[in-house]
Amino acid sequence: MNAEIIAVGTELLLGDILNTNAQYLARQLAALGFTVHFQCVVGDNPQRLAQVAHTARERSEVVLYSGGLGPTADDLTKETVAAEYGDPLRFDEAEYKKIERFFRDCHRPMSENNRKQAMVPANGRTLANENGTAPGAMFVQNGRYAFLMPGPPKELIPMFEKEVRPLLQTMQQCVLHSRMLRVYGIGESQLEGMVAELLEGENPTAALYAKTAEVVVRITARAADEQAAQAMCGKLADRFYAILGDHIYAEGEQGMEYTVVRTFIDAGMTLATAESCTGGLVSERITSVPGSSEMFECGVCSYSNNIKQLLLEVDSGTLRQKGAVSPEVALQMADGVRRRAGATVGVGITGIAGPGGGTEEKPVGLVYIAAAMGDTVWVHRMLMAHRTRDVVRLAASQKALDMARRLALGLPMHGCTAHRLRG
Repeated sequence: MNAEIIAVGTELLLGDILNTNAQYLARQLAALGFTVHFQCVVGDNPQRLAQVAHTARERSEVVLYSGGLGPTADDLTKETVAAEYGDPLRFDEAEYKKIERFFRDCHRPMSENNRKQAMVPANGRTLANENGTAPGAMFVQNGRYAFLMPGPPKELIPMFEKEVRPLLQTMQQCVLHSRMLRVYGIGESQLEGMVAELLEGENPTAALYAKTAEVVVRITARAADEQAAQAMCGKLADRFYAILGDHIYAEGEQGMEYTVVRTFIDAGMTLATAESCTGGLVSERITSVPGSSEMFECGVCSYSNNIKQLLLEVDSGTLRQKGAVSPEVALQMADGVRRRAGATVGVGITGIAGPGGGTEEKPVGLVYIAAAMGDTVWVHRMLMAHRTRDVVRLAASQKALDMARRLALGLPMHGCTAHRLRG
């Protein structure tokens, strides 16, 4: 079945509020096997909302609305959609008492305009709201369904899960299952060439989504039940693993930092970081993961040469001869922080994030990343020309995390040069 999502609210059009409801609902519909062809944001204007509602009803079997169920004069979603589906509204005394009780429990006065929220479909269905004053509504006309939910996510999400999802499940004869593979170390265009044949299937399907410093492969299968859909996704995922190998670092929503933390904990290893141009971004990403205290020793933000020498024991002669942005300094930073912290692995990053500070010899976007373990340090050179400061820093942090991951797992250190430390 085809579905459509309509978000109502002028604040969304103005960008004052991020439309996270659309993302949530799209994912939920996909998981239930619905095909979403359209999404729309419309302001609190009755004429434009009526036009959008009419178009949506004609082209989509299921339409999900969010927002516009409040008590104020510009909250007109329920009235407008009710007219489109030919279902008059009626006053519901039981709903009104629920609203009264909500305000009483919150120790807040109730306004007279809250009465309009107790208007419900005469022929459709009321959707209970346990987290606010605005009940939702379902309208039906000639096999076309409209589900109206409040705008605040804390109200919409519970209503969808308890009220809307069970109704949608009864409409579908199939389910969709998706599996997401996270790929690092291969760009989107190169990756597409490597897996082109796997992207041509109709069921299951596979698609590439480029993100900053990684590419996501989303595999989706449609089947009669969840188990069959999972099996279909699994077979196609195995083919991606056969081609991409250890470039697939994880599956699901969680990024590289989660993989690194889990890998180090499982291996009984610890990590320390020394950062210059990334300004502590690697340590911030690591410590954002619950449980990282089990594997993370310390992070040193060694922006100045003085701190590099005092805390990390970077050689002053190396700084004078090679400069702070050099493979030699990155190497010494990684080894220095590892020894200082007594960690299994030390990571060092030094570079020029921009927008200024570059030279012809050392342009903006040049970064050296080192990872030390035992008596060996691996160094990688990155050159990210014409990239913003944020992109340079994020890409460098991603590479540093991947180098740590590879050391912990004993994987090949792609693109790195190995340097033996003197005893």
